[in-house]
Amino acid sequence: MVEPPLAGRVAVVAGATRGAGRGIACMLGEAGATVYCTGRTTPDHPATGVYAGRTETIDETAAMVTARGGHGIAVRVDHLVPSEVEAVFARVRADHGRLDVLVNDISEGEHHDWQPFWKVSLDKGFRALERGVRSHIITSHLAAPLMIEQRRGLIVEVGDGDTLGYRGTLFFDLVKVNVSRLAYAMAEDLAPHGITALAISPGFMRTEMMLEHFGVTEANWRDGAKKDPNFIASESPFFVGRAIAALAADADVHKKSGGLYSSWGLAKEYGFTDLDGTQPDIGAQIDFEAMFAGAAKTGVQWRIMPR
Repeated sequence: MVEPPLAGRVAVVAGATRGAGRGIACMLGEAGATVYCTGRTTPDHPATGVYAGRTETIDETAAMVTARGGHGIAVRVDHLVPSEVEAVFARVRADHGRLDVLVNDISEGEHHDWQPFWKVSLDKGFRALERGVRSHIITSHLAAPLMIEQRRGLIVEVGDGDTLGYRGTLFFDLVKVNVSRLAYAMAEDLAPHGITALAISPGFMRTEMMLEHFGVTEANWRDGAKKDPNFIASESPFFVGRAIAALAADADVHKKSGGLYSSWGLAKEYGFTDLDGTQPDIGAQIDFEAMFAGAAKTGVQWRIMPR
């Protein structure tokens, strides 16, 4: 029997309740890793804000990780509270004495105003920066020392888009560009310690919320292309999960440190597929610059749905 590529590895997926975070946690589990699934939503702590009424929990995600062959551990934490985040890594240290992979997929948790910057809500925008950037910095700041001690590790920032082009509205742009820049900055600081930091963008994801938005399920998702032709090139959240699992298993991943990558681009390089055996390529399907420009004019854009 062939041992899974990430057997014995330990990962923390920050923001694993639903969407990309859930898909990433599951695919790290599929590759054999122990995965700490963090977030704020549990059966005893319902979702709030833009997620109010949603039923996904980190406990469900952890169970899915285990069902796929890994070891899922749910840990409730608010990634804006340093003491809570510090406790997570103290637990990882006590349990395993190592941390191999950190994935930051904590959402900004806002429905953005697709308007020129002088018309947007400052309160909403600054909340997005707080949740979508500050939380990532806190988490990486407190995880890095454990990796530095072992002189190995991978930190992945999950962003949106594999270019530095404008993303249609100020605060959405600032959150996503800052996530990519954070990976670049951390890579510079961590290089002498043998640790890799990079950013990755999923494509048009069929998250739980997006499937509901299009009125489809994973079984008949192609019907969503009747509403938006680009949906035919969409991917499940597991696709970016397999991208990150492939990166974590790559002995030469340090060569990618500081870079900005895409799920569809890495699929071509590493040869993985989505769960249905396809290799979706949203980059070949649409013109991102035109899409974001259209979003700014119309207020309609498929990436505004929270993950």
